[in-house]
Amino acid sequence: MFLKAFLRLIRKNYLFTAGCLICLFWILAAILAPVIAPYDPIAQDLAVKLNPPSAAHFFGTDNFGRDIFSRVIYGGRYSLLAGVVTVVCVTIIGSIYGAIAGYVGGVVDDVMMRLSEVILSFPQLILAMCINAALGSNLFNTIIALIVVAWPGYARLMRSVVISVKENQYIEAAEALGASKFRIMFREIFPNSISSVLIMATTDLGNQILLFSTLSFLGLGSAPPTPEWGMMVSDGVSYFNKFWVAGFPGLAIFTMAVGANFIGDGLRDILDPKLRKQVG
Repeated sequence: MFLKAFLRLIRKNYLFTAGCLICLFWILAAILAPVIAPYDPIAQDLAVKLNPPSAAHFFGTDNFGRDIFSRVIYGGRYSLLAGVVTVVCVTIIGSIYGAIAGYVGGVVDDVMMRLSEVILSFPQLILAMCINAALGSNLFNTIIALIVVAWPGYARLMRSVVISVKENQYIEAAEALGASKFRIMFREIFPNSISSVLIMATTDLGNQILLFSTLSFLGLGSAPPTPEWGMMVSDGVSYFNKFWVAGFPGLAIFTMAVGANFIGDGLRDILDPKLRKQVG
């Protein structure tokens, strides 16, 4: 059923197809970076610094003479890794947390949700900057900061869906048959509530890549000379008349974020029963 809806969506939803192709392109480029990249991404050659795009350097060179095309290809490894790991972790943490709060209810729900609201009360970027600065600037600590600021949104979404799902008659039937709360939550409620969170996770992938790139732009991400998209855009700030220094890394961030959003919209069409009828 899902496979048929997925194939039908690919045929009818061109934006979803475009999103899949864009994301697949960057994933393959990151995996095959040693094969695709013509130069070492951190090798410097001051003799060719700030050269415009040419046959020798497709995207030009930066202020240290490093090949921007090679750095963009390798940079996808760090940006995609940070985005995917963050989204997977916050989906797991937020879904379990929100499911417990929504199913148990009462005082437990109130306490758990107040904790998530404390984190949500801070702007994501500011809180992530503070956590990253306190832990130290490296890839691992940046991912930790992203996870801390992102999971409450997933928890609140999961909680609201679980509260709605647990009122269904099949949940009452399972309780009447003597099923344990653990079984009801993870065998009945959780599978019927996760679709909304998966849609949010797919759409949020682009947002997490943008946030990670923003932290790198501010000097709180991976340490130089790591080829990372946000840091490369930061390097180009001082060279506005050299559009290629910041332009191509910025284009990579933009296309990946847009592609992830297209996929999220397409998955919503598949997983939402009302929209699935329209697609069909």
